[in-house]
Amino acid sequence: MSSEATGSEATGGGTTSGATAGATGPRPRPLRIGNASGFYGDRFDAMREMLTGGPLDVLTGDYLAELTMLILGRDRLKHPAGGYARTFLRQLEECLGLAHERGVRIVANAGGLNPAGLADAVRELSGRLGIPVRVAHVEGDDLTARYPGPGNLAAHAYLGGAGIAACLREGADIVVTGRVTDAALVTGPAVAHFGWAPDAYDRLAGAVVAGHVLECGTQATGGNYAFFAEHDPARLHHPGFPVAELHEDGTSVITKHDGTGGVVDVGTVTAQLLYETAGARYAGPDVTARLDSVRLTQEGPDRVRIAGVGGAGVRGEAPPPTLKVGLNRLGGFRGEVVFVLTGLDIEAKAAFARAQMEAALAAAKSRPAEIRWELVRTDRPDAATEETASALLRLVVRDPDQEAVGRTLGGAAVELALGSYPGFHVLAPPGKGAPYGVFEDVYVPHVDVDHVAVLHDGRRIHVMPAQDTLVLRSVEEPPLPEPLPVLPADPAGSAGSASPGVRRAPLGLVAGARSGDKGGNANIGVWVRTDDAWRWLAHTLTTDRLRELLPETADLTVVRHVLPNLRALNFVVEGILGEGVAAQHRFDPQAKALGEWLRSRHLDIPEALL
Repeated sequence: MSSEATGSEATGGGTTSGATAGATGPRPRPLRIGNASGFYGDRFDAMREMLTGGPLDVLTGDYLAELTMLILGRDRLKHPAGGYARTFLRQLEECLGLAHERGVRIVANAGGLNPAGLADAVRELSGRLGIPVRVAHVEGDDLTARYPGPGNLAAHAYLGGAGIAACLREGADIVVTGRVTDAALVTGPAVAHFGWAPDAYDRLAGAVVAGHVLECGTQATGGNYAFFAEHDPARLHHPGFPVAELHEDGTSVITKHDGTGGVVDVGTVTAQLLYETAGARYAGPDVTARLDSVRLTQEGPDRVRIAGVGGAGVRGEAPPPTLKVGLNRLGGFRGEVVFVLTGLDIEAKAAFARAQMEAALAAAKSRPAEIRWELVRTDRPDAATEETASALLRLVVRDPDQEAVGRTLGGAAVELALGSYPGFHVLAPPGKGAPYGVFEDVYVPHVDVDHVAVLHDGRRIHVMPAQDTLVLRSVEEPPLPEPLPVLPADPAGSAGSASPGVRRAPLGLVAGARSGDKGGNANIGVWVRTDDAWRWLAHTLTTDRLRELLPETADLTVVRHVLPNLRALNFVVEGILGEGVAAQHRFDPQAKALGEWLRSRHLDIPEALL
């Protein structure tokens, strides 16, 4: 799961439907594409479940994220022949025969940093199992040699789906790639199946939106869903993975195999559509999809149709002139110790421990370069258990020298054991310090990347770079709906009391949210389910109000994007995650729960909405 913008976060204009090969003949049947992995470590049995649960044409797997590329980079340092997702091979060992019997093609980015190596491993597996499959791979994304430097592990361009399409057109049964956009796992098979031309932007945009909904697996079928409590818990315990029925005009229906757990409704699809996106334009190497043109419709039980306004396709525009390149490097070493503070005088105990530790670290020969403290008040008064009577004081240090975050930190903390605050103990002894990574993105012209489809017979097809591109520019904010009328405040009311007609309540009683990381930034998508709620939300949840509700964002740049067709707002909080997830900058390093924190915050909400 990852962010796939290919240019700076701004937007451009202009659109064309493009030409479709074979448009004068009978329309091809819909393409049924499933997903069996949203990240490296997702449910192992998902591939078997998807192959046996119902009909499919293509099964995709997304194994890569910014953090995964760092993990695979470190793996390749130890094992030069590695650098790919080994789980994928183990899944294939169980399921290759099933896929072959059912005629299901498999497309996965599990190649990571070494797609050629994974393709060879799949061929070896095929031969050992006696199952004849044609294996192809896509390469050209690896630009590591262009970015030398201390600690640099990997530099990979986000490729589009054209290489995948070339492999499938030439008869591949399995296609493995390195760093492609998550949506390319769907645009590639769609182009191969429907014969879309490179400038069929509306159709490609529809495939990108479907691909974005599929890419995180069960997040589209009720996983991590804000309104989970409205559904039977047993239904959500083991959600099925999603399927997109993609049509030749680029429209699609999101569903799942019959009889599987989970739920597919407008809310679950909206949540995933907002995840790790930003503005109205979702830029990629194949096309820039206009998210502000998307309309979602409940077509039946567990069936949500994705189309554009008036039932037409999603709008698409030419891609930006640059490709995103993700740079992963080692940033140094990180150490952590968590002090447990129990009972009375929590603030005083925290100040006491902090003063002792800072004095010890200042006197050390190798003082850590960065020191961060956080007091987490998990304690309760008159608590019935020791754990609920305790708060946590968290100390995180970083330094290029492992000694400073390992031996120095550990020695300073352990030496306090008998001479500090009453009840002194820590959650775990400090370790030797772990390496942490830093993610950075840069951009290169399409022509600087040699995108190649390597076929099952060894032939190499060089993919032409995008011929038409569009520099991204900011979208003008659409008009807001009329505000929802609310009764005026009562002048005789007590100070600070809510106005008549409104009630102080959590935002989450009205709005759903889904949040995630984009490098050092976080996005928070917030949506509501009725027109009246949208009239209230659009005028109430401004950037200033968001900063009030989430004080951690008060000094950061917050950008709001308005998506009326989805009744949604998407906020980008710049810099809240520091140097990215691998740097572990904050308590929630991927901003997974930032939206749920927002939903828990109280504000005045019209009683008519509650």
